[in-house]
Amino acid sequence: MKNGKIQYETRESVLELLSDDEVATVSTAETAGRLLEDDEYLDLDRLDQGVQRAIGTAPKMGSVLPKKAIRLETWSKILARLDGHGIGKTDASA
Repeated sequence: MKNGKIQYETRESVLELLSDDEVATVSTAETAGRLLEDDEYLDLDRLDQGVQRAIGTAPKMGSVLPKKAIRLETWSKILARLDGHGIGKTDASA
């Protein structure tokens, strides 16, 4: 995303969809060190890239929202929210 304000607002709107339990799970995942091969995730610092898959070197965990750390219902809401901001989904989200 080119506009930093939109990036921040989108990131905040994504995080608002997480339940308290999901926030705790995501926080634990951040300290885990890395994602497993083929894990789907969103990079909260680069939401414009949409859903990504972990391949080779993993992204910085502090900015990662792993799909496996949240409920499928929440993941779907997040993707809908991103779509509403004009952020396309990648093949990983299919």
